[in-house]
Amino acid sequence: METMTSMTFRKFFVLGAAVVALGVAAGAAFAQTPEQKSLIDAAKAQGVVGEQADGYLGIRTSADPDLQTAVTATNSARRRVYAASAADVGTSTEVAAARMFESQLLPRISTGQWYRNASGQWVQR
Repeated sequence: METMTSMTFRKFFVLGAAVVALGVAAGAAFAQTPEQKSLIDAAKAQGVVGEQADGYLGIRTSADPDLQTAVTATNSARRRVYAASAADVGTSTEVAAARMFESQLLPRISTGQWYRNASGQWVQR
């Protein structure tokens, strides 16, 4: 017999995979223009922007206003998706975002790109 914790985790994991596949990717795409996505992708490759353990993008070094706008648009879309996911599994938005980072975003970070760990330190993969 499954415990409530394992059922909740399984439900969250399945929902999380769907959120990343449909929500974060699609939500970010709807919230940002193709130009903004290109800016973020280039900034990640240059080490200016990285994923963070809190589930959002962070600006690692200085960024121009267009890049800041693109990061804000992506993070806003993610926040909406995380909030919906959290409501479905009965947790907080912050917990849903952190779990999404651990299970879906961190594994997708390419070699050479930067991410901010849970201790707040920028680490290069």
